Amino acid sequence: MNRFEELEKTIGYVFDDKKLIKVALTHSSHGTGELNNERLEYLGDAVLELTISEYLFRNYHYDEGQMTKMRASIVCSESLSKAAGEINLGQYLLLGKGEAYTGGRRRKSNLANAFEAVLGAVFTDSDYPTARDLIMRLLSENIELALRGRLNNDYKTELQEQIQKQSDNVIEYVLDRTEGPEHDKTFYVSLLINKECRSRGTGKTKKEAEQNAAKECLFDILAAEDHPCI
Repeated sequence: MNRFEELEKTIGYVFDDKKLIKVALTHSSHGTGELNNERLEYLGDAVLELTISEYLFRNYHYDEGQMTKMRASIVCSESLSKAAGEINLGQYLLLGKGEAYTGGRRRKSNLANAFEAVLGAVFTDSDYPTARDLIMRLLSENIELALRGRLNNDYKTELQEQIQKQSDNVIEYVLDRTEGPEHDKTFYVSLLINKECRSRGTGKTKKEAEQNAAKECLFDILAAEDHPCI
């Protein structure tokens, strides 16, 4: 099984035109003279917006403004890169050496763009209903989180709001260490509430590590109604 067949198995769609999936995964940095995924990304973006718009219109009685905000949260780069990560899309990308060396397989913009390009490739290879069904499967979790107002949350702010239910609670984020070369560091952060370590987070930036630490702590709090900090 080659790399593209693995991805086909993961997404549950087999291409008739195998060239399309290769183009969808080819970043502009690849530099081989082959087609890159920018045109398919453009098409996939349009199919994605139509799919989510249709879903919201048919299933919910939101007004135009509400539907626009909801759709934006589902199709934004953060949401799409998350969905791309869940199918390990980064490992299949065809990148130039420089782009690969500087973390291009984890770069959110690359993941989101490739995700849209794959959708565009499926649409080109088949039809709108097939692409729509794939979108609904791959984004089902993100759609559900968006409908509950919990997609792309600022976990640090939400955690702050939770613990301030008692005015004497104090949050601190402590950078424990960094690892890796300057261009590809990993940050390790501890989250303390009233000087007690409550969770830890890692990330490619200090901000991302803090958000991940806040997310872990927040989920623990929400899962335990009798938590001593609430």
